[in-house]
Parts: sequence; C-alpha cells; structure tokens
Amino acid sequence: QVQLVESGGGLVQPGGSLRLSCAASTNIFSIDTMGWYRQAPGKQRDLVAAITRAGTTNYADSVKGRFTISRDSAKNMVYLQMDSLKPEDTAVYFCNAGRRTFPKIDYWGQGTQVTVSS
Repeated sequence: QVQLVESGGGLVQPGGSLRLSCAASTNIFSIDTMGWYRQAPGKQRDLVAAITRAGTTNYADSVKGRFTISRDSAKNMVYLQMDSLKPEDTAVYFCNAGRRTFPKIDYWGQGTQVTVSS
C-alpha cells in the first residue's frame, strides 16, 4: 500500500508558474514509476510526466519544455514544476505510483486543482 498526497495547486494567470508536490508514504525507490496525470472535465485522464526508479523521464508532447518532473528520495517527494502555463493546462492533477507486479498495481493521490485563467 502506498499513500500519495498532492499539494501546490491553485489559480494562476497564463504564463505563470506553479510547483506541485507529491508526498509518498514509502521510499519512492521501492516504486517502479512515479508520475503526474491530469484530467479536465469530460476528458480522459492523461499522462503528463513520469520518472522511473533509474531516473528516466517521459513527458507528454503538450508539456515538453514547460514542465519538469523531479524527485527528492530523502524526503519521499516527487515534484512537478510547471512554467509558462496555458489555459489548456487547467485540470485536476493526480500523483501516481506504479508497481510492475502482475497484474501491475497503481496508486493514486486525491488530486489537486490547477486553474490557468485571465
């Protein structure tokens, strides 16, 4: 069992920045993949960024060059730095922890709202 708690969402103007934080209840190196997903009303929950135990990162095309995923293993924290925010980034952002068991197991945080407006 892995518990995840997101924080850092809020209202920001286009072009602004936010940093999302995800606190994990266990050593994040015990998890195969940590990631951030987002879901807007009426839309599918989509991958935003992910980082593997080895440190390999992957980003959705829509956020490449603007968002950065990082981790602090000593604090069991994963971050998503979001710069140059656009209105289309508005969504609920969820922290995800994936364990490559068979079947695989995914853990989710409660989500944090990001609104880009004005």
